[in-house]
Amino acid sequence: MTLLAQPKKPVIQQEPTGCGIAACAALAGLDYETARTRAAALGIHAHDRTLWSQTAHVRRLLASLSIEAAEDEQPFTGWDDLPDRALLAIKWRWVNGVPFWHWVVFVREGGVCVVLDSKAALKTNVRRDFGRMAPKWFIGVTGYSNACG
Repeated sequence: MTLLAQPKKPVIQQEPTGCGIAACAALAGLDYETARTRAAALGIHAHDRTLWSQTAHVRRLLASLSIEAAEDEQPFTGWDDLPDRALLAIKWRWVNGVPFWHWVVFVREGGVCVVLDSKAALKTNVRRDFGRMAPKWFIGVTGYSNACG
């Protein structure tokens, strides 16, 4: 099992639809360009609408980065119920009968919780405004160790 890098800061997406790639980069401790290059080698591109309407591409990218993700999406029931690392689907909505969302990374460390949000237009990409986010579901991410920071 490969251990996750300690996500200390968010990775800002360099493309308007690159949140899935940026979330994977943050979990792996990579910069956006490196993650984008790895994604492209797998045939994954930010402009592909299925990157933010299906989970398969993000799961393949995580696997290629040797990061273990839970097999199934779990409904969001509360912040305290999340594992220490998770990909969250926020801004979930239907567009022409297709579900879409924005990928973010939830991190709990030493009892402190934050969400790393890759959206470039935000004032701060380390979010603590939990009441403003409305996650629909999450994918737990395992293999993390505090020794890897």
